[in-house]
Amino acid sequence: MKTLTINGREVSFTDEKNLLEVIHNYGIELPTFCYHSELSTYGACRMCLVENEKKQLIAACSTPPKEGMKIKTHTDKLQKQRRVTLELLLAGHDRECTTCHKNDDCKLRKLASDMGIEEVRFSGNIKNIEVDNSSFSITRNPNKCILCGDCVRMCQEVQGVGVIGFAYRGADAAVMPAFNKLLSEVNCVGCGQCAAVCPTGAISVKSNIEEAWSAINDDSKYVVAQIAPAVRVAFGEAFGLKDGGACENLIVSALKTIGVNKVFDTCFSADLTVMEEAKELEDKIEKGLNLPLFTSCCPAWVKYVELKYPDFTKNLSTCKSPQQMFGSFVKDYYAKELGLESSDITVLSIMPCTAKKEECKRDEFKHGDHYDVDVVLTTQELIRMIREAGIMIEKLKHEPFDMPFGFSTGGGILFGSTGGVAEAALRVLDGEVKEFHAVRGFQGIKEASYDHKGKKLKIAVVSGLSNAKILMDRIRTGRSHYDFVEVMACPGGCIGGAGQPIQKNIGSREKRAKGLYDLDNKNQLCRANDNPMITKLYENWLGGVGTKKAHQHLHTQFRQRRRFESSIPLIKGSGTINIKICIGTSCYLKGAYDLYKEVDQYIKEKELTHTVNLEATFCLEKCTEGPVVEIDGELFTHTDKASVIQYIESFKETAQ
Repeated sequence: MKTLTINGREVSFTDEKNLLEVIHNYGIELPTFCYHSELSTYGACRMCLVENEKKQLIAACSTPPKEGMKIKTHTDKLQKQRRVTLELLLAGHDRECTTCHKNDDCKLRKLASDMGIEEVRFSGNIKNIEVDNSSFSITRNPNKCILCGDCVRMCQEVQGVGVIGFAYRGADAAVMPAFNKLLSEVNCVGCGQCAAVCPTGAISVKSNIEEAWSAINDDSKYVVAQIAPAVRVAFGEAFGLKDGGACENLIVSALKTIGVNKVFDTCFSADLTVMEEAKELEDKIEKGLNLPLFTSCCPAWVKYVELKYPDFTKNLSTCKSPQQMFGSFVKDYYAKELGLESSDITVLSIMPCTAKKEECKRDEFKHGDHYDVDVVLTTQELIRMIREAGIMIEKLKHEPFDMPFGFSTGGGILFGSTGGVAEAALRVLDGEVKEFHAVRGFQGIKEASYDHKGKKLKIAVVSGLSNAKILMDRIRTGRSHYDFVEVMACPGGCIGGAGQPIQKNIGSREKRAKGLYDLDNKNQLCRANDNPMITKLYENWLGGVGTKKAHQHLHTQFRQRRRFESSIPLIKGSGTINIKICIGTSCYLKGAYDLYKEVDQYIKEKELTHTVNLEATFCLEKCTEGPVVEIDGELFTHTDKASVIQYIESFKETAQ
């Protein structure tokens, strides 16, 4: 135990990494924009300055505490400095606060109010930059950016994606994707964690509220809503209810009050997912085929694999996510039960996740002119709709989910927290044990072993995509072997999704997870195969687990995704035979670049540079079958030097 002095009072500290944490633990909340406990220290905003005994101003976030230090947190000099800094930020900021999505949670607005900023004395250089609405998941408004760098570090450090960064210097400094591309043109996976840490409205959740209202107010539409498990333990935070407390019955009541026809539980379709995924895992283990099996419930993770590790798409579970399974059986089975066409039903999803907005728009989940899921709202958007409708939560009666798709087991509830999908699947495989504590907790990578029919299965559970990268690289290089891997893109799983209410304190995720585990403990049924409604659905609709009809409605196929709008020639020649060799990541690892050099050398040795036009390019969309070569518009997979030369020689003979 050590001590230092804060505002003339002696304060003890132990292992706090900086003064900011010591001051916070003492009971003083210093203003800050660029500091986030899960990110590296940046020290750019200069709002958390404190004054030491030498009258020097030092940044509390980047200064480690030392024995005997004497600091002051609110001297006249500091107060003046903070106000000037805030005014300068406001001078260059789009201050249309009344129409900003982030108004209620905007740090800039809150600090301006707390510090009594009543006027901005500086004339700023406010640029009218076009808002980027190209992403299904998030909206980027550069006019509201204060250059705190939180989004940049979140995307790079925690998510390992790195699609946004700083550009230019001085007054021209900006945060943007590479070459100022749209978010839809780069490898953004739509996780939205950048929006979760953005202190202003520069990055926010893409709103689909108008679409939801339009469907609800359309008398020709039968609106069916589903509520994801993680939503129920975060929703109440916005209305002053207990953190982590389950509010599903209030949400049902609110949706019915708004005008939704039926409200079901996504935990039901989570049980359905578990049934199919457990069967898929058992089949793969028996055959020893394409292991490990990766879970496919998280769309940001699925897109990450498709973009970064396309050679592993064959390892992704073919099961649709619970959201999409729900859409499938509502638009097919339930529509027939109601005597309606699928086009008459609007499926409205309430999700903690921004990536779900893009997932529902994938071509794989479209039948004819209609998607299985029509509109996805995040928890944040649902809260705004309820406030817009003037609904007083405290006066609502608690209403249960509608049947038959409102009945779920504890396993389905666990999907909302990291480790929950793996635990639910293992419960079905095991048939006896109710809880697998080894896969619980908030570590980025968790490992566990499990005995199944005399075979020891190795399980891994990951949250946060930077941790997924670590694990994937281990698997790819053969340093680690697993049979079953669960990955959730957001730290902590869906409870920490970017669509959830902004976390007010560090322990929010833990309280939300506890809320889900409490619901699981109260549920008398803990395994998906114990759900009588699931059994009935199989009997009446699918004919059994893993059947052809089950695969038709509940499964899909994933693919690699092109990282560029078109193939980009990297090295280009001239001639009459056009040969393109893909040297994208997957093909490169299969020897594509060596193939390029060998073919290029052959062309030069045979003096064919005027006959053959050879290019190295990204990306020919057959990543799992590389090296991939395009010759005169025709794709060839698993290609080697001999086959390319044979084609060239046959062309020469034909030409002669």
